[in-house]
Amino acid sequence: MWEKNRIFEVLIITIMRFSNILGNQAVVNRVRQLIDTDRLPHALLLHGEPGTPKLALARAMAQYLHCTNRTPEGEPCGVCPACRQHESLNHTDTFFSFPYLKKDESSVCDDFMPEWKEFLDTNPLVEDYHNWLSLLKNENSQPAIMVKESDSIMRKMSMSAFTSRYKILIMWLPEKMREDCANKLLKLIEEPFDDCKFILVSDNMKAILPTILSRTQRIELLRVPMTAIAAHLTATYGIDQQQAMAIAASADGDVAQAVRMLHTDNETHEFHERFMELMRLAYMRDLVKLKAWSEAITDMKREKSRRFLTYASRQVRENFIRNLHTPGLNYMTREEEQFSIKFSPYISENNVERMFAEFNRAEVEIMGNG
Repeated sequence: MWEKNRIFEVLIITIMRFSNILGNQAVVNRVRQLIDTDRLPHALLLHGEPGTPKLALARAMAQYLHCTNRTPEGEPCGVCPACRQHESLNHTDTFFSFPYLKKDESSVCDDFMPEWKEFLDTNPLVEDYHNWLSLLKNENSQPAIMVKESDSIMRKMSMSAFTSRYKILIMWLPEKMREDCANKLLKLIEEPFDDCKFILVSDNMKAILPTILSRTQRIELLRVPMTAIAAHLTATYGIDQQQAMAIAASADGDVAQAVRMLHTDNETHEFHERFMELMRLAYMRDLVKLKAWSEAITDMKREKSRRFLTYASRQVRENFIRNLHTPGLNYMTREEEQFSIKFSPYISENNVERMFAEFNRAEVEIMGNG
């Protein structure tokens, strides 16, 4: 069922429509109007938190800009030659730049196009940097946009457009561009050829080199509403509404995180077991077993232990809300809900803030290698 739904998702998202963009309807309307009125800036920065559909929006913009038969609803038609080329990621006037690993001194993004196409095919709605690292087969690496890539970009953008009015460069994560690369691109971005459009897609605008940032116009995408994430999970992966809402609440507006949580359902079950054990041992004040419990958590990798602490904080919140007799504000799986029936009365205003503080302190210390 999982593979079937994953294939289904890829098939329905080959045409990058504005209607596919999760949340951010005001932003979608704005960029559509910019294109319709031919006022799209030559260098546009789409920025927002990780897990917001920025890259999908950039792709939808490129396809809409190139489409020769736009629909009355303001969408790319999906059938003209330009749309067909966008579907196969082979449009002659659309280029991508992204962080990559250096194979040798001449390495550029084009050397990683098979991995990039797989990445876009399997992440059509919201890009996931973790998946990109996995495709690069080195999850401990630090990919970057390197100086040789600037030469490749300048060569591509200096040629006349082949089949369209505009050439488009979509740069994903410009904050990972090396300074020497950025310096070579400054003049091109500031004074581009008339047929050039740059769409930059950033998870962290503050990390972009100021010289690049100052040459862009910026549009921020907001976190995706919980209901939109839940609807996406239900429609795409076939899970029930209660589980979808529980995952969406925990993801906190990050669609990529929600999908990862769906992939790692076994981890969620493990965290739930660990949380129940912690609460029971704390209630019994069994210090010997609590010490063994803490050592088991310590044996986890740092990121996993942080994810557990985030999960534990959420469980404290959900049980506190349940104890206030406001079930309409609760978002728990059936397994969590079953435990909460007996556990929630013990979470009250007398202890909830101290529990939050301890979980947060532990997470901060882990981040600092404590």
